[in-house]
Formats: sequence, structure tokens, C-alpha cells
Amino acid sequence: MKAFRRSRTAALVLAVAASLGATGLAPLHAMEDAAPAEALIPYERFTLPNGLRVVVHTDRKAPIVAVNIWYHVGSKDEPAGRSGFAHLFEHLMFNGSENHRGEYFEPFELVGATDMNGTTWLDRTNYFQNVPTTALDLALWMESDRMGHMLGAIDQKTLDEQRGVVQNEKRQGENQPYGQADDAIYRALYPKGHPYHHSTIGSMNDLNAASLEDVKQWFRAWYGPNNAVLVLAGDIDLATARQKAARYFGHIPAGPRLERVSAGPARRATSHETMTDQVPQARIYRAWSVDRYGSADADYLAVLARVLGGSRSSRLDRRLVFEEKLADKVSAYVQPFELASTFYVTADVKQGVDPAKVEAIVAEEIDRLLADGPTAGELQQARTVIKAQVVRGAERIGGFGGKADALAECAVYTGDPGCYRHSLALIEQATVRDLQAAGRRWLGEGSHTLVVVPGARTVLAEEPSPTPAPFELPPADPRFSASPTAVDRSLGAPMPERFPELKFPALERARLGNGTEVILARRDAVPVVQFSYEFKGGFAADQGRKLGTSSFTMGMLDEGAGTLDALGFADRAESLGAALGAGASLDGGNAYLSALKDNLDPSLALFADMLQRPRFEQKEIERVRATWLAGIAQEKARPNGAAQRVLPPLLYGAGHPYAIPFSGSGNEASIAALTRQDLVDFHAQWVRPDGATLIVVGDTTLEEVMPLLDKHFGHWKAASPAPATSTIPVVQRPAAAAVYLIDQPGAVQATILAGQVVPSTTDPDTIEFDVANAVLGGEFSSRLNMNLREDKHWAYGAYSYASGALGQRPWLAFAPVQIDRTADALAELDREMRQYTSGKAPPTAAEVAKIQATESRSLPGAFETGRAVMGAIGGIVRYGRPDDYVFQRKARIEALTPQQVAQAATTLDPDRLVWVVVGDLDQVEQPVRALGLGKVQVVDADGNPPAP
Repeated sequence: MKAFRRSRTAALVLAVAASLGATGLAPLHAMEDAAPAEALIPYERFTLPNGLRVVVHTDRKAPIVAVNIWYHVGSKDEPAGRSGFAHLFEHLMFNGSENHRGEYFEPFELVGATDMNGTTWLDRTNYFQNVPTTALDLALWMESDRMGHMLGAIDQKTLDEQRGVVQNEKRQGENQPYGQADDAIYRALYPKGHPYHHSTIGSMNDLNAASLEDVKQWFRAWYGPNNAVLVLAGDIDLATARQKAARYFGHIPAGPRLERVSAGPARRATSHETMTDQVPQARIYRAWSVDRYGSADADYLAVLARVLGGSRSSRLDRRLVFEEKLADKVSAYVQPFELASTFYVTADVKQGVDPAKVEAIVAEEIDRLLADGPTAGELQQARTVIKAQVVRGAERIGGFGGKADALAECAVYTGDPGCYRHSLALIEQATVRDLQAAGRRWLGEGSHTLVVVPGARTVLAEEPSPTPAPFELPPADPRFSASPTAVDRSLGAPMPERFPELKFPALERARLGNGTEVILARRDAVPVVQFSYEFKGGFAADQGRKLGTSSFTMGMLDEGAGTLDALGFADRAESLGAALGAGASLDGGNAYLSALKDNLDPSLALFADMLQRPRFEQKEIERVRATWLAGIAQEKARPNGAAQRVLPPLLYGAGHPYAIPFSGSGNEASIAALTRQDLVDFHAQWVRPDGATLIVVGDTTLEEVMPLLDKHFGHWKAASPAPATSTIPVVQRPAAAAVYLIDQPGAVQATILAGQVVPSTTDPDTIEFDVANAVLGGEFSSRLNMNLREDKHWAYGAYSYASGALGQRPWLAFAPVQIDRTADALAELDREMRQYTSGKAPPTAAEVAKIQATESRSLPGAFETGRAVMGAIGGIVRYGRPDDYVFQRKARIEALTPQQVAQAATTLDPDRLVWVVVGDLDQVEQPVRALGLGKVQVVDADGNPPAP
């Protein structure tokens, strides 16, 4: 449950590209064929007599239905003195309804729902989940129960509980580096009295002032069916949607017709401010209030943002990052809102560089762009990128940014579920003059610049909270009427008796002449083919090398290859619609390509160059090195990043292949010492075709793809013998528990991690342990989260997990908690783990059944996308699993007994845990020491004793 929706980068405001949150490019013909725009996410719609608008999109590729409901209410609708109400109510609606007393997540976990959450932002509140087709009645019953039967379930205890959770979510956001920047920007950019002036999450004072009657009146005002849009996408048709929507929602009376807030973009004087924070480098934000969602100018500005700073080859990237090397990262994007949008430019300034110099160059490049306009080539490239975002994004029906999201957003903000089609057509027809004119209208005077610089943390003071006038509601909207009740809700939520069968694509195998095994899984939902070349090595191969060599080398593969330098490579990829890159993990590396089917041959040619002929140019090494070092500093500044740098050496011991930051980034000394020859040597040794596997998922066949693979990779031979595969040494757990404290002065939260090594992913009892962990901390309704979030409301979330590894896996439990409850939370985590692992509070039959249901029934939805299928195949390759592993795993989980899970829980030993706590030691050190959990040591973000 989030207060803030994902950030929309340079994707267009109204199009699916923005709503789908995908990356990459689309085939030019995707929007240029004679086929009408209606062929893109086809939909049908109807309205119930009570005003509920329903949109239906049929997609039969998987036996799942996305249920997405948007309420047209957000933080902009909150009166002064009641900020945060929309987001607070989003949380309350997850806490049960009149006919379902209890956590909203629980029945959904039992049926295997995926992509389930809710979000609130300035203009709307939404809830969404993907459910197996047979569980659609459950989802509609649950959504309709909280729409029509909510008020009786809200009492003071529930309000206090969720108020505490929201306040910890607010602390968690503010506790991050640059975490107060957005609030400061919106306060300055939108004047007091504008609906966008205050933050969505609200002020602590207003949240504390929320009374039970205030909250109930807020619900009566905004959560009626006539203020909502329901989207059903996936394995469903119009007739079924009509029948079920009427059955479950038709009886709910319409709410009042309220006047909408009237406001537009803020016209203001140009302003500038500086904020200090505990950050490793200065960050510049420059923002403008621009035209609203649905306007042509908002679309034009989104394209202009991509030209300015939306890709590696954009103008600001070229000048600030590649040429003058004054910034480590830049971006430009539009955040679209109903009343006014916000155009952002951001830049992370290199250490030692005057931010004013970067600000001046940003202004100069904007002025040049507005004076001359983008080139025809820049316009075409940006247009192509946006089209491809639509193609790639159209694979997902639901969740954050799926097709259901796109339809709902358009319906709520414009009344037209297909409004993105107009945007796509507008962008296709846009001229250089159109973009230039829009930029001139909006990106001149009136911006606000915020520069966050290193220093003491600035506490952004809350603005005064006036007492709002009584909220008198008008009568219900007379245009709408409710139908007779069709459901006996006293019977409870309708749980399905059967579930769809798991379907996983057959794996087809072949072998290239270079020794690489090819595994193909066919998926034709979108005209895209994805590749992942899987290599051995990984972080473990840094042993005997400079830490970070594996990640740095893999990260350099797309920084120029063959005849193309870094910028030329980026341009070529964008022109083809290809997304390429490479990375490393604990035990291996991989290089990936997402190619449009129509451009498969040239995309594979570029991929082959990246793998076989990386340039490793010294100037690019130096540029990436500087940015890499800045990234390490950013890791240390983030509480969780610092903890996960310190923890691995404590778990595995110095010199172990896994005793490295889990990010794989290395340390400053090792990265500074890397040479070009180090990269060349690592590449020659580990990026090699023999012993590698190439996974292919998408719209192709072996007959089609193998000749292309042979053409581009068949001649690739390793230049040296393959390195011997080393065995990861076994380590012993520490003799006793220990606590390590990292100081974060001024922190409003403490981040707690507990770690321990557990058996390898290849261990025969891995599945049993994973289920045992899920009972403890792997799900929303697991013990740790229910304790610290829902019961104590000291944390926004508390979870546990074990990463995959060929050697002993790292198991971690984590909880960011409010600073004054750090010791209490540590004690609760310790108590929960002790009681669970000792058998005093063993896993119950109900808990095990819930995890079994979640794990097995979610599989049809879990493999909806090609990326998910590729991830599963990657695990089969890395860990030597059989091709039918997903089926074997499902059967193993379904056969588990509580006794087996209880035995697996004993894998953990609370007496030998390693604890890491990041927080303000002036507030937490003495209470933590008083707990007596183990020897307490203070260390810095490198794990060393702090300097005296």
C-alpha cells in the first residue's frame, strides 16, 4: 500500500506507454498499419444504474483476471487541516469490511492472487489484484463489500492502528537520502491553497487530528459507485462482466455529487532554494507546473523530455555525463496529473563540482532546445521509444501499470477509457514545431529549483493545520439508482472450489556450434523476443580479484562495442527498438536482449557485438568508474544499502567469495584500482560461449531463431581454456549472536536487519525451508509483519527472505521501525524467531495451508509475462534443476505437512544471529545495548570501527 504511485519517466502522459511503465521500443508499423487504433487494448464498457462505470478487456493468454478499481479521489480533494485522509482511507480499506472482519489480504493469499496492492496519489485512489479466473467472484465480493459495507468495520482501534502504519510509511520515505525533496518542491511550485500544495501522505498533525467521524464522513463523500471505475481485464468477456458486476455492485447506493476542485497549472515567479541533507552528493531538481493530463501540450512535453534527458543519448546525458563529466546521472520527465502536470529535470552532481555550473548548463541546454527545437531525428527516435513502450507493456493485464491501469486511468481522468489512443495518434503526427511551441509555452519563467547538498539533515517543518469547516454532504446523486440485493453476504466471501491448472511453456532445446546450449520457451502475446545469455562467474569470481570486477565488467559491455562508441551503441539500440544490458549476481552473470520481432536480425547483431567485441575504452571506463563510486556513496547513505554492505562479511567471514556487498558494487579502493586489463581478462575468462546457456523467450521458433543465432554467435570461440569451477567453501555460523550499530544522525527511523547463513539453494530441503520462512516473514500476513505493522504499528513492513546461491544462502529479516521503538522492535523480532524455531509457537496447519495455497494457486498468474518465464528458466539453468521443476516444486509444496515445516524452521538459530541496526545512535544505542542480545559494536558503513 503506497502513498505514491510509480514515477512516470519520459513516457507520454496519456498513452499506455506511461501507464504501462515498460521500457524499450516498438515496431514502427505498430501504429502505422491500416489497422485502427481500436485494435490496441480493445475494450467494451457499460454503466450500472448506480453509476459504476465498468470497462472490460479480454486477453485469454492466461487463466487470470485483473480486477482494478479506481476511485476518483486523492489528496487534492482534502480540505485544509485534513491532509493525508485519502491515503489513510486507502489503508483502512485494507483492514476488513463489515462482512469480512480481518485482513483483506488473507483470502486473496488463499486463492493465489498476484500483483495485489493499492495506491493513492494526488487525483485518485486505486486497488488492484490479479486472481485466477475461478476466484473472480471472490475478488468482486471483496471489492464490493468494502465499497458498500465499510463503515461498520471502522472503529477507533482500526483507525489508530492504520494511522500508525501510515505515519511509519511517512517516516520511511523521509528517512531516505533526498527523502524530503518532493514535499519541498510541491510546496514551492504550487502555492498555498492549490490542491497540489500539500503531500499525499499528509502531515503528522493532520493524521493525529483525524477523528473517527471525520474518517467516516470522508468515506460517505467519495467512495460511492458513481465515483468509481471498475476494470476487468484478462480471461473474461462482456456478458460475464455484466452479470457479475451487477450481482456484486448493483445494490450499492450512489453517493453524493460533489463539486470538483477547480485549479490549473500554477503560474508563478522563478524561485530557487537549497536544502541540506545527509546525502553523498548534491542533487539538482528543477520543476515546472505544466499543462494537465489530457492536453496536447502534456503529450508534446513528454516527448520533449525524452529528447532533453530521457535516455543515454539525450542532450543532457551527452553533455553533462559523457562530454563534460560534471554529473553522474541526469533525467527529464513529466509526472501527469489531472489538474496540472509537473515537468522535472534532475541531475546528480559529481563530488567536487559546483552545482551552479551544472544548473547553468541545464538552463543553457533547455534554452537551446526551445530556441531551435529538437531535430527531426530526435523526434523520430523519441516517438519510436514511446511506441515500443506500448508494445512491451501490453503483455501485462494488471498490477502496477498493466493494461487495466491504462484503461482505468483514462476513464477516470477523461471519461474515455481509450484516451491513450488519441495521445499516440497525436505523437505520431507531432512536428518539431509542435514540440518547440509547447516547450516555449511552459518551460520558460516560473520554474522552481531545489538543490539538496550534503550537510546536516534538514527537518522540513510541517505547515500549520487549520481546523476545517464541518463537512456537510449534499444528498445522493438523484441520477442513479440501486438494484435489489442479489448476494447473501452473511455467508461470507465466496471461495472457489477449483483452480486453473498450472501451464508452463515446454522447453525446446538446441545447441550452437560454439558449445552454447539454447533453451526456447515460446510466448506470442506480444511481438517481442527476449534473450538471456547465462554465464558462470558472478561475484564469487571476484575471489583473487579486485572486488566489484564482475559487476563492473558486465556493466561495461554496453558502453560501446564493435565499431560503435558508447553513445553510438545507445543510439543504435534505440533505433532498433532493442533493450540490451548485462549484470552479475552471486554465482554468475548474464547479458540480455529484448528485441522487437521485426528487428530480430540486426538486434542480434548488436547483441553479438556487445558480448564478443566490447570496446572497454579508457575514457568510458573512467566515466563509469566515477559514477560507480558515486553509486557506492549512495548505497552507504541509504539505511538498507549500508546494512547490506556491512552484513555479508559478518556472515561469511573475510576472504569468502560471498563476503562482499550484496549489490556487487565492490568498494572504493577496489573500483579505483581497476584497470582496463582487469576487465579484458575477466571478460575473456567468464564471458564465453562454452558452458554457457542462451535462454530465448518470446514470439519465435527454433526453426526461425537458430539460423540467426548461428549467424551471429556460431563462430564465437573462447580464446582460453575454461576456468575450473571452484567450490564455495562452507562457513560456520558465529558462536554467539552479535549486534552491529551504524550511526545515521537525525534519522527518524531505524533499519533493523538480522542475518544468518542457511543451506544452498541446491539443498534437497530448500523448498521446506522456503515455506517455513514464508510462514515467518515471507508474506504480508506472515508473523513478522502482522506483529510489527498490524499489531504494534511500529513499522510500515517487516519481512524475511533467503536469496538464491550455489553456496550457503544469506537469510535476512528486516524491518524499518520508528526510532523510539527500535529496542522494542528488536525484542519482538527476537521473540518471534525464538518461539517459532524452538517449537514453542510452531507453524499451524492454517498457516502452512495458506502458504501452500499462495504458492501453488498463484502460479498461473506468476508466469503471465515472458520475463517471469525467463526468470524461472534461469533458475533451472543456474541450479541444475529439471525442466519440469515448476511442476515438481508445486507438488512438493502441496504435499508438505506442518511437522515438516516446523522441522525446516529449526534451520534458523536465534542464538547465532548477526544483527545490524542503522539509526541515530544518540537515540538507539543505549536501549539496544540494554537488551543483551549479544555483543554490541559500533561500525561505519564499511563495517570498520568509526574514526575517533
